Amino acid sequence: MNELEKEISEQLLTKSQEAFVMAIELYNKPTLKYRVEGFAFFICNAWELMLKAKIIKDSGENAIYYKDSDSRTISLENCIKKIFTNDKDPLRKNLEKINELRNISTHFITQEYEFFYVPLFQASVFNYIEFLFQFHRIDIEEQIPVHFINLAVTTSPPTDDVLKSKYSPKIINKLIKTEKSLAELTETTNNNRFAITIQHDYRITKKGNGNTLKVEHVNPSEAINGKTTIIKEVQNPNNTHPFTVKRIIQDITNKLQKNDIHIKFTSANFIEIVKYFNLKENPDYCFQNKIYKNVIFSYSVKTVDFIVSEIKKDINFCMRIREGLKEKKEG
Repeated sequence: MNELEKEISEQLLTKSQEAFVMAIELYNKPTLKYRVEGFAFFICNAWELMLKAKIIKDSGENAIYYKDSDSRTISLENCIKKIFTNDKDPLRKNLEKINELRNISTHFITQEYEFFYVPLFQASVFNYIEFLFQFHRIDIEEQIPVHFINLAVTTSPPTDDVLKSKYSPKIINKLIKTEKSLAELTETTNNNRFAITIQHDYRITKKGNGNTLKVEHVNPSEAINGKTTIIKEVQNPNNTHPFTVKRIIQDITNKLQKNDIHIKFTSANFIEIVKYFNLKENPDYCFQNKIYKNVIFSYSVKTVDFIVSEIKKDINFCMRIREGLKEKKEG
């Protein structure tokens, strides 16, 4: 890559990062009704510019132009195919679906699309951060707060009655098809590079069973005396505990590499740390999503920061934890 290509690549990356930040800022403004279309537009722009910088680095400036025109650069769709050559790659599927949404945004997008697409949006945010560093060694988390990267859903899921009161049968059918298509693709892909979502259904009922949360009414004095805790703000686990085990291992690995620590951090290492410090029982680190008899665990940014911090202090941290568990077992 010559000096001119290097300069062009740097300009593309600067604009890419600006588009990425604009996508999140726009989405996290609850008063805006243009959230879905706006996010799709800017996140696609961020990816396109970042991938073009990668193509220039690998193949030179000419590679980002169509062969029959030196005035038109290739589309995001072409960039995706050049960089992510496996058409079964969950990340590629994620980008292609969001790009499809971006391309139809000039037609008619309802507010209800948010619930179908936000799992894809959140995955795309994490994917962008990871590959911006992998391709270009740029850590965008140095520029924005870590909690800022979590997308907030501010409206309620659409009900049949609400949809019927707002839209024509044609639009409702389109919404239903979109929801079904994305749900099936999420299930078959089953990968957090494609979609990240946690679903919670809360109901207040007088009947208690294994599938319900128990809610008890107490006087404020009892709460103050320690019987329970007063919740002043509802917390969305999607925002506070966004990491699956696979995703948290990727994030820890990326952060270690950014600190020039090149060790292999595995799922076994993570499980041992969780067990040693009993992190599953600490809500600051772990959220337990109980669905019938199954429990799905998700982890917070604080968990990532804790583990990375300990490894930075002691490169043999994981080994010490393993030895500590053996001592506990033998003792």
